[in-house]
Amino acid sequence: MTDRTIPTARLGADGPEVGVQGLGCMGMSFAYGPADAGESRATLERALELGVTLYDTADAYGAGENERFLSPFFKAHRDEVVIATKFALAVPPDDPTRRIIRNDPPYIRQAVEASLKRLDVDVIDLYYMHRRDVNVPIEETVGVMAELVREGKVKHLGLSEVTGAELRAAQGVHPIAAVQSEWSLFSRDIETGVVPTARDLGVTLVPYSPLGRGFLTGSFANADKDLTADDFRRQQPRFTGENAASNVALLEPIRTVAEAHGVSLGQVALAWVQQQAKVHALPVIPIPGTRKASRVEENVAAVTIELTAEELTLLEPIAGKVAGDRYADMTFTSAGRE
Repeated sequence: MTDRTIPTARLGADGPEVGVQGLGCMGMSFAYGPADAGESRATLERALELGVTLYDTADAYGAGENERFLSPFFKAHRDEVVIATKFALAVPPDDPTRRIIRNDPPYIRQAVEASLKRLDVDVIDLYYMHRRDVNVPIEETVGVMAELVREGKVKHLGLSEVTGAELRAAQGVHPIAAVQSEWSLFSRDIETGVVPTARDLGVTLVPYSPLGRGFLTGSFANADKDLTADDFRRQQPRFTGENAASNVALLEPIRTVAEAHGVSLGQVALAWVQQQAKVHALPVIPIPGTRKASRVEENVAAVTIELTAEELTLLEPIAGKVAGDRYADMTFTSAGRE
């Protein structure tokens, strides 16, 4: 594949221009089984060569280990990359295996200082509220985040898994640059409220898991049988048991389109997400995660694939037929509150 710079899009009304495809870095040190650190570092470098400039992490990924892992890469390329990290999933002191959602002001201030230290940077480019604590008014949470902007610790604000109404309330306190939510051929619930609200407010959509956590690439068919015991996907209902068996059949129309273009299933799935920018008339910057440079090359190539109206129609019914939720507990997702 020839090196090239992918097109760019802006994060929000006044955020930075970044490549129209970012990179999800979670799996380099968390959730998807063992990773090779050297291979992951090569993946980061290759992504940058190809024009990928938005790199996504969170303090919850490996209890800060992902931020620490990424720090040397960010330091070496500070003027070339846009760093996105998140707060809200805290570890209770009495049970390190659990996560609780915290949006309260003292915790936010504690979290940002810890992330700045682990990342070894003076300012975070895009700081997300990872999940919503409904017991804390979102205006209060965003108010504290806005203070971080004024203090020079954060440049731009983002929200993850919020409803359209929550996004609108947050925007009333401080401009929101990006909303990160799951969006793929398997997960389209945000199109009801979040997407139109983001379009109206000038907020960029950053889809996570645009490849359905790898399921849409055909890399595994049943999490229980195909993935290691420590793989997070074994906890997700749609990837196990009868749900997985049913959902594998939904890949057939994707395979038909892939064969017509001479590309992979994953490239069709990514092309579909990228094309939603035109379908819904708003900036869309998916962040597929990978730990392999060859996969980054494959993913970036999907930016140039244009699906026809007939192909979009063929793919349209898939999401409505998916068996199983994307999480065992959907209450902390936007779909659980819309």
